[in-house]
Amino acid sequence: MHPSHCLFIASLAALAATTPARANESAYTDRNLDACKTLSQEEEGASVTLQCDGYRDLAVYFKEGDLRQSQSYGPISKAWLDEAFESFGPFNHSNAKIEWRLDGKGAPVATIVRWFVSDPETTSDIETRYGQVLVVSTVATAQDPTSCVVGYVDALENMDANTLAREIADSKASGFTCGKDEPQWHGKRGSLAGDPMRYLPEDTEK
Repeated sequence: MHPSHCLFIASLAALAATTPARANESAYTDRNLDACKTLSQEEEGASVTLQCDGYRDLAVYFKEGDLRQSQSYGPISKAWLDEAFESFGPFNHSNAKIEWRLDGKGAPVATIVRWFVSDPETTSDIETRYGQVLVVSTVATAQDPTSCVVGYVDALENMDANTLAREIADSKASGFTCGKDEPQWHGKRGSLAGDPMRYLPEDTEK
C-alpha cells in the first residue's frame, strides 16, 4: 500500500477515536386521555386503566384509582399492566407532557413527567396547595417488559430540577432493575413533595 494511503487511513482512525459519542436527547409527546383506549374500568370510573399513544410506536399505560395516578411506558407484560401501580400517598395527578430521553441511537431509555401532589393539610373545596415532583421512569422493552420509577426530583426545591431529572434518566435508567432496585430522591426535598407509594408484581418475569 502506498505510504500516503496508510497515512490517510491512520488519520481516519484517529478522527473516529476522538469523535465524542452522541449525547442523549429529548423528545416530547402529549398524553390525551380523551383519545386513549379504555382497557378496564370499575365502579363508574373510580378506577380506570387506559392505553395511550406515546413516542412513535410505544404506548403509555395510564391508571387512576382513588384520586391517584400511575403511568408506565412501552411493551409491559400483562402482570405489570394488571398489578403495577406507582404513585404518591396524597391525592395527585400527572402532567400530560411526557419527556422521553433517547440514547445515542435514538432509542427511548426513560421518561420524565411532572406530578402534582396535594398537601393533605390544605386540601379543601376552597384551596389546595400542590407539591411538584419530576418522576423519572424506565421504558419497557421486549427483553425487559417492565417499566418503573427510577428516581424523584422535587421541582419546587431545586432550581435545576429538569437538568437533574435528565441526568438521572441518562445515568440510572439503563441499569435499573424493576422490582429489585429502589427509586431514590435526588437533590433537595421539601415538605410538599409527598411520600411515594409502590405496588409491583412479585414476579417481574411475568
